[in-house]
Amino acid sequence: MDKKLNILLAEDDDNLGLLLHSFLKSKGFLVELARNGKLAFEKFNQSSFDFCIFDVMMPEMDGFTLAKEIREIDKKVPILFLTAKSMKEDKLEGFSLGADDYMTKPFSMEELLARIEAIMRRVETTQVLEDDVFMVGKIKFDAQSRMLYTQVQPTKLTTKENQLLKLLCKNENEILDRQATLRAIWGDDNYFNGRSMDVYIAKLRKLLREDDRIEIMNVHGKGFQLIIK
Repeated sequence: MDKKLNILLAEDDDNLGLLLHSFLKSKGFLVELARNGKLAFEKFNQSSFDFCIFDVMMPEMDGFTLAKEIREIDKKVPILFLTAKSMKEDKLEGFSLGADDYMTKPFSMEELLARIEAIMRRVETTQVLEDDVFMVGKIKFDAQSRMLYTQVQPTKLTTKENQLLKLLCKNENEILDRQATLRAIWGDDNYFNGRSMDVYIAKLRKLLREDDRIEIMNVHGKGFQLIIK
């Protein structure tokens, strides 16, 4: 792997969390450590991660709930669960939420490294190490610089416009859950934030209207869907 993987690690046990953090960094990974699920979700929405390692039993938000929230806005990022339990039902629940693998504590650090490498071999490079540059029809969108390059003129997007369009692009042709998107970008899915998001969706439609193949559909009772015909 040419690019250093950026790993989001969520572990509420301070000793194990620091041990894992140090070990993964020593192996050349970039690592962000969160001590509960809620902090991990906030970090996930503030940065771009290539791989997630989540303890299942955590305060604020458990690993399963965290994975469910992330899968609503990112279907592709690999997720590896860590748990003190070994019950079959827990493993089945983890895999049903889109887990790529599952490790039961205690485990060796070398085994963890082997699992990460195995998952990364299974996942297509284009899915995991994607750039923040998207082609939306004939319109180029650079999420890193928040620039939208239309034929008329380049437009600098606001932070929320940028976050919203990036989620739509990463989930092209998939339904983007309304409540999960609100929690990811606004931090709360209340009515007022919902109205605000509707305004941003309308702005994005106007910015993208020069290409009539692009459509941001309202999916009643669910959310939005970016379709490029």
